[in-house]
Amino acid sequence: MVGGSVPVFDEIILSTALMNQVISFDEVSGILVCQAGCVLEKLSQFVQERNFIMPLDLGAKGSCHIGGNVATNAGGLRFLRYGSLRGTVLGLEVVLADGTILNCLTSLRKDNTGYDLKQLFIGSEGTLGIITAVSILCPPQPKAVNVAFLGCPGFAEVLQTFTTCKGMLGEILSAFEFMDAECMQLVGQHLHLASPVQDSPFYILVETSGSNAGHDAEKLGSFLEQALSSGLVTDGTMATDHRKVQALWALRERITEALSHDGYVYKYDISLPVERFYDLVIDLRARLGLQAKHVVGYGHLGDGNLHLNVTAEAFSEALLGALEPYVYVWTAEQRGSVSAEHGLGFKKRDVLGYSKPPKAVQLMRQLKTLLDPKGILNPYKTLPAQA
Repeated sequence: MVGGSVPVFDEIILSTALMNQVISFDEVSGILVCQAGCVLEKLSQFVQERNFIMPLDLGAKGSCHIGGNVATNAGGLRFLRYGSLRGTVLGLEVVLADGTILNCLTSLRKDNTGYDLKQLFIGSEGTLGIITAVSILCPPQPKAVNVAFLGCPGFAEVLQTFTTCKGMLGEILSAFEFMDAECMQLVGQHLHLASPVQDSPFYILVETSGSNAGHDAEKLGSFLEQALSSGLVTDGTMATDHRKVQALWALRERITEALSHDGYVYKYDISLPVERFYDLVIDLRARLGLQAKHVVGYGHLGDGNLHLNVTAEAFSEALLGALEPYVYVWTAEQRGSVSAEHGLGFKKRDVLGYSKPPKAVQLMRQLKTLLDPKGILNPYKTLPAQA
């Protein structure tokens, strides 16, 4: 999406795929220590066999490496419940540009001694050092997972449903995802997935995870009753068995796949205040008109992350010119972020200034020069090109 791991000029590719061993796992604390080349899905299977789960879950879990997840500070579907990797990663082993091995692979949840150096490398996209091992805190596996899929008559009702959801579900709320009607149309058209609820302008997926199936189902049922009776939701369905839960999640997780069948896709991953979350989609539909086939919005409403996608029959410079820098300026005016979870890479390095002030960019350059004076680590990425 941003070209963070794609060689573009004269780079040498370094693979950690053979560094795929679990070093240790503490079944009391849930702390996993592993090498950076471990595939996320394999780690998920490993900890699930021990009644824990990984704190992040991604659509690409079958191929992505934990080292890359940490280097990009990947967000994903469990962010609402478990937070970012900046909180769940406890320690790192990193190889610096001069070959020095920085061993900060602690397994302590509390360590207030000096600067927290691991935070420099989380989200740095490999530009400051190469992550070779990770210590990460895994939460206990929920004994009960329920999913509700709901239709809403408007975006104002989506926001009110989110507020109601947080108030009534509290500690068991683990995901709150949204998609618009055009997303559902594309999922049906290209993937032949049917909506389980009546046609609506917006759809919400709510997931709960807890330790008591009866208690959680009762709370979710009470929430659904309240949402339906108040008119916030026009239709809904609930799933408790694994197969139906997966079927409901597929409607949300396979939107990207459906978009890829619709033509060339312009992708934007932005953070916005939730009250302005959908305004940009409406704005762009009016701005682009017939230049675009579809302008869709979906994403992680629970943490303010909008996936804005525009499809066209083929790539068009004119359409790109209508989108950029308009999308970035609009986002900056709302004090949002031009990259919520996918980083900057090569494609978005020159838009960093829309989210960070000049002094912050200058300090980033100084850190890069200090740790990688020859510029050999993932060059041409993250920081804007210098004139």
